Amino acid sequence: MTETTRRQALLISATLLAGTAFGLTPALAQTFPARPITMVVPFAAGGSTDVVARIIAQKMSEGLGQQVIVENVAGAGGSTGAARVAKAEPDGYTILMGTVATHALNPLMLKRKPYDAVTDFTPISLLVVVPNVLVVHPSLPAKTVPELIALLKADPSKYNYASSGVGTPLHLSGELFKTMAKVNMQHIAYRGAGPALNDVVAGQVPIMFDNLPSSSEFIRAGTLRGIAVTTKERAPSFPDMPTIAEGGLSGYETYTWNALFAPPKTPKEIVDRLNAEALKAVKDPAVQERLKTFSATVVGSTPEALGEHVKAEIAKWTPVVKEAGVQID
Repeated sequence: MTETTRRQALLISATLLAGTAFGLTPALAQTFPARPITMVVPFAAGGSTDVVARIIAQKMSEGLGQQVIVENVAGAGGSTGAARVAKAEPDGYTILMGTVATHALNPLMLKRKPYDAVTDFTPISLLVVVPNVLVVHPSLPAKTVPELIALLKADPSKYNYASSGVGTPLHLSGELFKTMAKVNMQHIAYRGAGPALNDVVAGQVPIMFDNLPSSSEFIRAGTLRGIAVTTKERAPSFPDMPTIAEGGLSGYETYTWNALFAPPKTPKEIVDRLNAEALKAVKDPAVQERLKTFSATVVGSTPEALGEHVKAEIAKWTPVVKEAGVQID
């Protein structure tokens, strides 16, 4: 066989293989899923993302006819688990329960980028939004957002605020507040919301931005004062608590959200099937009741809407991260 003939044969073989592969995609999509699906949660078990994942995974399992197994892959603020899904086979059998951390904050703050939040994932659906909340120790003489802003402006070097750690959505909620209100507070970073809450309840730090579910029992008990929620709308679990935007910072909005993503180049037929089952899950009355217990607001979006949401979140947080000067190795 001459060199020219050999090249022609290789080209024909490659063309046939490519055609076969493309031809198999619809067939594979039609039989999907044929085995269990792994839903990667990029944080430790027990947190709000893990809870949402397990509720959704259980319901999706019923509709898909295959078990959706939750696997916790913690590390690097969620980036370890997210990177694993970004590099997985695009067959629908490995999906990610992503968050604002994995798809907006980490990509902006990490010096080494393990993935591109936009191009390295296929969006499936934005599932829920969980409010954050601005709380203070009851001894602080401020009961509203305007009163707190006035207090901070009157003595710019006096007050500190706590968060669950550097670079977390809660830390950046505080930085966004500072920027928009034109006030100063010293950030006190803790290793988790639990230790931070303990010090705020004890009066060691007067102010904190927290996930609403974590602070709820303290607000109801009166050991913390809920000033305002950080979402655009009031939280159903605390209908009398105003939003920060209502308090005078028009346009202020932060929250924790959970969304499903697949690896890049996952076939549309498979994405559509996963999206349909995710939407069925979040619309189920029993699922909604469970999600309401920790103030989660159900969204249930199209893949396209989630893709636009990620881009919007990156655009929103870019100036905040830059202003805060947060960089993580």
